[in-house]
Amino acid sequence: MKNKNLKLMALALLLPAMISAQSFKIKGSDTCLPLSQAEAESYMKKDPNASIAVTGGGSGVGLAALISGTTDIAHSSRAMKMDEKLKMQEAGKAFKEVIVAYDALAVIVNPSNKVSQLTREQLEGIFTGKIANWKEVGGDDLKIIVYSRETSSGTYEFFKTNVLNLKNFAANALLMPATGAIVQSVGQTKGAIGYVGLAYVEKDVKALKVSYDKGKTFIAPSVATAMDKTYPVTRPLYYYFLTKIEKTVSPFVNYILSPEGQAIVLKVGYVPLKK
Repeated sequence: MKNKNLKLMALALLLPAMISAQSFKIKGSDTCLPLSQAEAESYMKKDPNASIAVTGGGSGVGLAALISGTTDIAHSSRAMKMDEKLKMQEAGKAFKEVIVAYDALAVIVNPSNKVSQLTREQLEGIFTGKIANWKEVGGDDLKIIVYSRETSSGTYEFFKTNVLNLKNFAANALLMPATGAIVQSVGQTKGAIGYVGLAYVEKDVKALKVSYDKGKTFIAPSVATAMDKTYPVTRPLYYYFLTKIEKTVSPFVNYILSPEGQAIVLKVGYVPLKK
């Protein structure tokens, strides 16, 4: 009887540790948010002991939280910057980088806009403020209203680098705190234009075809065109975590990388790692 009580006491002491080992936080990219939420929900159904909290806020916010120790996984729509890597190194924190999916970055306008395609050069002109009216690119005589993510967003960084060629956004660009806010604003504003991850494209907005060869070919954003690499504005989506907690988070990360997890990537509207 005494031995049995000792075993029960030992189990009671171990149980919180067992549960906490399966509990972790994911924070960062708004682009990754619907994917991480769907993956976490599916994983927790398979493993009732797991507890995964997923939040957005931007890639920079997630990576800063990883550096400060307030999140376990940073999901990011951009690669970690050199200064962030140096901060991790200075803090003595070894980390791992895993690509979990790919995304096609869609440029969206109001459905009433008759413009259906733009070149990279035209997009640069619009988002830097050099092109201010839709009639300059074949549309109606209507002022262009530019919506962008905030500077902490990985999507903001990617768009500035790969579409604007590192030029600054227009001074009158409206910086939005979340991707969903861009979708809502563009859907409600006739002259609006913005950019979002593919999974955020819905019937209230229209995704434009884009040309990176000065107007010779225009390609629409889709899972298919991202997978065959014909759509020019694609990017990887990352998970970052400390190596010291790899045993805790690796079952979940491996689940995302598994055929079942990659099927969820496709279902949510992103691009799986393999065809």
